[in-house]
Amino acid sequence: MVHHLGVSEAKARGRRPGGEDTRGVVLVAARAEFAARGYQKASMRAIARAAGVDAALLHHYFGSKDRLFMAALEFPFEPQAVVAEVFGGDPATVGERVAGFVLGLWEQPAVRDRLLALVRTAAASEEVAALMRSFMVAELVDRVAAQLDVEQPELRVELVMSQIVGLAVARYVIGVEPLASAPPEVLAPLLGRTVQGYLTG
Repeated sequence: MVHHLGVSEAKARGRRPGGEDTRGVVLVAARAEFAARGYQKASMRAIARAAGVDAALLHHYFGSKDRLFMAALEFPFEPQAVVAEVFGGDPATVGERVAGFVLGLWEQPAVRDRLLALVRTAAASEEVAALMRSFMVAELVDRVAAQLDVEQPELRVELVMSQIVGLAVARYVIGVEPLASAPPEVLAPLLGRTVQGYLTG
């Protein structure tokens, strides 16, 4: 389950040693810092200070701010890896790759539950929605748009995102038929053609 971002900052005196408890304290501090400052303005140093640990420990546990954010919100995939693997190949078949990745992700029950929790939380909380917007623009939209040789690349990427979220809600939340029970192999080429049109048409 996704934790609400309004959790109070963890207070600590001195520096905590590493350990599972420390990792949990860091995640609580990270949620509070991201909620207070937003994804762009939150810093690893400020999160470390709130958690009472050395900033080097955050880099040891999480590596980077985007990975810390994903851990704090239990985000189930790394946008940077998706950009490299899905959008880094032949532009003529990018829609097919996006559709395959999206359906492969959503068809995993555990991953689907986490994604739906994020969607529902963002829909109910402007605080979380603002964080998700900031994170997705910085880590996914801007990266993909930079690879597109078309007009209005950011708008096109966001249209793809709207298609994916709409599909998820209709198929997995509302359960609209025959969409809800259509096999992924039937949906993939249809979704792929729409995505291809958005990105390169």
